[in-house]
Amino acid sequence: MDTELPAGIGHAWTALGAESHLLERVSSGGPPDGLPARSAVLGLARATVAVCSLAAAELTAVRTGGPVPRVRLDDGAVATAFLSDRLVRVDGRAATTFAPLSRFWRAADGWVRTHANYPHHRSRLLAALGLPDGAEADAVADAVAGRRAVDVEDTVYAAGGLAVAVRDTAEWAAHEQGAQVARQPLLTLERIGEAGPTGAWSRMSGAPLLPCAGVRVLDLTRVLAGPVATRTLALLGADVLRIDAPHLPESQEAHNDTGMGKRSTTLDLGRGADRRVFEDLLADADVVVTGYRPGALDRFGLSPEALTERRPGLVVAQLSAWGRYGPWHERRGFDSLVQAATGIALLEGSGGEPGALPAQALDHGTGYLLAAAVLRALSERHGARAGGTWLARLALTQTAHWLVHGLTTGPVPGRVPERAHAPEHRLVETDSPMGRLRHALPPVAYDGGPANWTRPPGRWGTDPARWLTA
Repeated sequence: MDTELPAGIGHAWTALGAESHLLERVSSGGPPDGLPARSAVLGLARATVAVCSLAAAELTAVRTGGPVPRVRLDDGAVATAFLSDRLVRVDGRAATTFAPLSRFWRAADGWVRTHANYPHHRSRLLAALGLPDGAEADAVADAVAGRRAVDVEDTVYAAGGLAVAVRDTAEWAAHEQGAQVARQPLLTLERIGEAGPTGAWSRMSGAPLLPCAGVRVLDLTRVLAGPVATRTLALLGADVLRIDAPHLPESQEAHNDTGMGKRSTTLDLGRGADRRVFEDLLADADVVVTGYRPGALDRFGLSPEALTERRPGLVVAQLSAWGRYGPWHERRGFDSLVQAATGIALLEGSGGEPGALPAQALDHGTGYLLAAAVLRALSERHGARAGGTWLARLALTQTAHWLVHGLTTGPVPGRVPERAHAPEHRLVETDSPMGRLRHALPPVAYDGGPANWTRPPGRWGTDPARWLTA
C-alpha cells in the first residue's frame, strides 16, 4: 500500500471538525483505474471515500472503546463505485441512465443542458418551449437553436423544468450564484442544540464491525447523491427507511443501484393517516437525511428547526444542488446541470463542444461527504462531547467548486489518460426480487469493516412503513 494521503482529504476532514491526527490512519493504493478526465475526478473520488471511511472508523472506535481502525483505500474499488449506476445489471440488462431529452443542445449563442428523465420534467420542458407533449428531439433542437441560452434557461425554469446555459468557469464566477458558492465552505456541520442523548452506546463487538448498528435513518432523498449517502449508512449497519411521495415517480433502475441495504416505502405527508405514521417513525429516528431543494419540505414540518423541536438529539443532514443561498437557492438541479453551469462541461469538452465527467462524480462525491458528516455527528453525539442536536448541509455546487479550484493534483489540463477501467473483479452478483443483480462492491473500507451489504434492494416503495426492530 502507498501511504500517501489522497489529495484533498485534509481539507474535507477539517471541514468536518475532526481531529487531524486521525489522518495517519489512512493509506491508499491500488491501480488508478478509470475515471479519465481533465479535472481531478479520481482525486475527488479518493478524498471523499477516504473521509467517509475514516469517519466510519472513528465511530467504530467510539462504539468499541478501542483504537480507530486503519482505513484501506483501493483506487480501483473507488473508481468502480463512482460508476456503480452505470455498471448495475439485472439479468444482464443495463439501466437507462439518461432519457433522449436529457442532453446538450446548441442554442443561438452557445449551449444548453437539459434534464428530462422524469415524465413531469419532460412535460414541463416541452411546454416551456411551446412544443406538444409528444415532441421528439428534433423539435426540441429546432426550438432551442433559435434562442439565447440564458433565455432557454429562464423560460424552462419558470415553467418548473430543468435547463441551464452552459458557462465557462469565468462566466460562472461572475454569476451571482457562482460568486455566492465561492464564498461558502465545502460543507458545514454544526451543533444546533444541546438536548439529546448523553448516555454511551452499548459496546459493539463481533464481525464485521458495524458502527451504525442500532441507528435509525429516515431517508428523504432522490436520484443519486442522497441515496448514495444513505446506502453507505446501511452498509455500516443502519436501519435505513427511504420515504417517497406516492405521486412522484421513481426509477426502479436507479433504485437497483442505490437501494442496497435499505428498505423503501411511500407516504403522502399531506394525508393525516400517513402523516401520523411518519411522526411515529420520527419519534424513534436518529438521523433524517433530505435531498430536496431548500424549503420544499418545510410545509410538512421537515425544516431542521421543526424536526429537532419534535425530536431533540436528531442528526439532520441536508443536501441540495445549488445551495441554500443566492438567486438559485430554490431551483431544482442535478449533477449534469451543475457540471454545465459551473464550467466543468466546457473543461471536459473538446472542439468547442461541451462534455461531461466520466461519472456522476459530483453526486457520488457529495454522497460520501454527506455520509461522512452523519458519521461524524454521531461520533460527536456519543463521544467526548456527548449529546447535542446536529445539522449538516452540503450542495453539489460546493463540491463542484472544490473539484475545479481546490483539487489541483489531477491530470494535466487538456490531456485525458488513456488507461481503460477494468472493474470486473470489483463487481458481484446476487439474487434480488427483480432478478439476478450485478452491482459494484462498496468502496468504504477499514479494518474489520463490512465487505458488502447484507441485503439487495427490493422493489421501490413496497416495504412496510416501520422500523425493523421495536
